[in-house]
Amino acid sequence: MADVARHAGVSAMTVSRALRNDPRVSRELRERIDAAVNALGYVLDQSAGSLSSGRTGFIAALVPSINNSNFSDTARGLTDALEKSGLQLLLGYTEYSMEKEETLIESMLRRRPEGIVLTGGAHTPRARKMLENAGIPVVETWELPTDPIDQVVGFSNSEAMATLVRTLASQRGYKKFAYIGGTTERDTRGNQRKEGFLKALAEMGLPQGRVISFGIPPISTEQGSQAIASVLERWPDTDVVLCVSDLSAFGALMECQRRGMKVPGDIAIAGFGDYEISASCFPRITTVDVDCYGIGRLAAERVLRSLQSGADGAADELILTPYRVVLRESA
Repeated sequence: MADVARHAGVSAMTVSRALRNDPRVSRELRERIDAAVNALGYVLDQSAGSLSSGRTGFIAALVPSINNSNFSDTARGLTDALEKSGLQLLLGYTEYSMEKEETLIESMLRRRPEGIVLTGGAHTPRARKMLENAGIPVVETWELPTDPIDQVVGFSNSEAMATLVRTLASQRGYKKFAYIGGTTERDTRGNQRKEGFLKALAEMGLPQGRVISFGIPPISTEQGSQAIASVLERWPDTDVVLCVSDLSAFGALMECQRRGMKVPGDIAIAGFGDYEISASCFPRITTVDVDCYGIGRLAAERVLRSLQSGADGAADELILTPYRVVLRESA
C-alpha cells in the first residue's frame, strides 16, 4: 500500500480509504489512486484485517471449464494432492477468456490464497503483473509458456499433436490429413495443436491446407458433427480427420455414422485428450492421453513444496508431463 501511496502522491491512509470506497476521498484522488493500483498491479488484501496468522487455508485454481472431463480430472488431481495438507481448493472458470481470467485472478488474490494454479501461459499484462507481485507460488499448467511467471507443469500441445500425425502416417499409412479446430485465438492450446499438425505434415511432405475452423472453443459434439460435414464436402478424398478434442471427434464420428460411412473404412477419425467417451463409444476413438489427473496432482505438489521451502524456493522450475498416442479402432 505504501508503494501505491508514493506512486499516487498521497498518504497510505488515503489509499486505504479510497480502496474501501470511503466517501471522504474525492473523485480526483480516487482516479489517481486507481491509476497507481493498475500501474503497480496492486491487489487489496480483504482478509488482512481478520487473519493475524497470514494463513487463509486455500489454493486457487483457474480452469477453462468444468464440463470438460479433462479439466475435471485436473481439478480432481489437485484436490487429491491437497487432501492431507489441510488446504482447500477454490475453483474459478475462465471460459477460455483472458479478460475473465484477469477478473478472477484479482478476485482470488483479494482473498489471499496461499498459491494459485493456472491453465495455460497466456494472460493479460495486468493479470501477469498481479501474479508476479502476489508473493505466492504460481503454477502454470497444460502447456509450456515461453516466459513462465514461476513454475510450470505441462507438455507441448504442438509436439503431442505432431506425434499423433506421425504415428498415423507411419503405422496406419494415412496421407491425406484434415484438421478440425476452433475459430478464435481464445484456446491457445488448440492453436498449438493446429501448429503441431501443420508442422508434422510439412516435415513429411504431406498435403496441407485441409483445416476447418468451426465454433468458439470449447468445440461441442454438435460442432464437430457440422465441421466434418464441411470436410467431406470440400475434400471428399480425405483419409483421416484429426480433431482438437475427443468431444469434437465424437461428433464427427456420429455424423459419419448417420451418413452410413464406415469408420475407419471410408474415413478415419482421431481426437485429443482421451476423454471417457472416446474409450466407450463404437468404434473407440484414437486419441492422445495427456494425463490430466497427473497434471493437477503435480501442480498441487509444486505449490505445497514451495510453501514448505518458501515461495521462491522452486521458482522457474519446469515439470514435463507425459503424453502418449492411444491407437484405437477409429483410425
